[in-house]
Amino acid sequence: MRVLAILTVRNEGAFLIEWLAHHRATGFTDFLVFSNECQDGTDAMLDRLAAMGWLTHVPNPGPHEKGAHFEALKKAEKHPLFKAADWAAAIDIDEFLAVHVGDHTVGALLDALPQTDAISLTWRMFGNGGIVQQTDAPVTETFLRAAPPVLYWPWRAQMFKTLFRTALFPKPGIHRPRGGHQGQRWHDGSGRAMPEGPARLFSPLGQDNCGLVQLNHYAIGTMEGYLLKCDRGRANRDAAGFDTGYWVERNFSAVEDRSSLNVDSRAVRAELHADPELAALHKAAFRWRQKRFSQMMEEEPWRALFGRLLLVPPSRVLTAEEARLIWVHSRG
Repeated sequence: MRVLAILTVRNEGAFLIEWLAHHRATGFTDFLVFSNECQDGTDAMLDRLAAMGWLTHVPNPGPHEKGAHFEALKKAEKHPLFKAADWAAAIDIDEFLAVHVGDHTVGALLDALPQTDAISLTWRMFGNGGIVQQTDAPVTETFLRAAPPVLYWPWRAQMFKTLFRTALFPKPGIHRPRGGHQGQRWHDGSGRAMPEGPARLFSPLGQDNCGLVQLNHYAIGTMEGYLLKCDRGRANRDAAGFDTGYWVERNFSAVEDRSSLNVDSRAVRAELHADPELAALHKAAFRWRQKRFSQMMEEEPWRALFGRLLLVPPSRVLTAEEARLIWVHSRG
């Protein structure tokens, strides 16, 4: 069985080895990675990894009419790796799949849902934990506190990605595949059947959507790193949404969650770091992040945002009663 991960990156070389090692250990067999406008050497790292046989790298230079991510997925749709895959998922560099059944691999997840054609991978938001400075340490070992299994608000914290059969869904999408038809069997991350038709892009609030699988989302990271995320911008739209509002809606640290550590990727990471060329590129990418943060802090708007991050505590989890004050005005 071939399971494909589709990734789009820009200036994220410092995280690439950990992400690749984790998802290889989780059972992904193929990686189709698109890069655009990299300044930190991410593209050079991808070229080296491609030469080593770990992934396929496709440069994706702009301009992009609808964003780099949309353009990459259009190219992925026609790529031989996508056509050869049995299953596929578009997963970002700050997202790590966590399977709760069997040996915690994709294969175990599919064994638990043998009747399915698609599985919604609901985000589990991991908070900042008060960590200010960037460190060259694994993200999954640094951030260990997250949102609770049940959230009543905000809906953006319950968005999902999708693992799907490529034979039945011919077009990958950012959150859900496109081009399918009614009758395909789709389940949520707790194994419940999802309704047919044009479903929403987020899992229902007020229930546990991650009984079998979740997608751990380290959306904000360190405070210094968050400024670089704002500077980079989103792959599918401009960076206007990156502010303290984005931070507050994702900075949950209510419960401990070590699910990303259920698969042991240390041996794979060590193998990748043992390559001298790749290791040097990784270190250079981290140094680039440190230098870029220092450059950004010379400008008042970035200093102001950094100050706000220092001021803001972890986000409080709303009760159902509090969330109802918002729901009552919603048409959704």
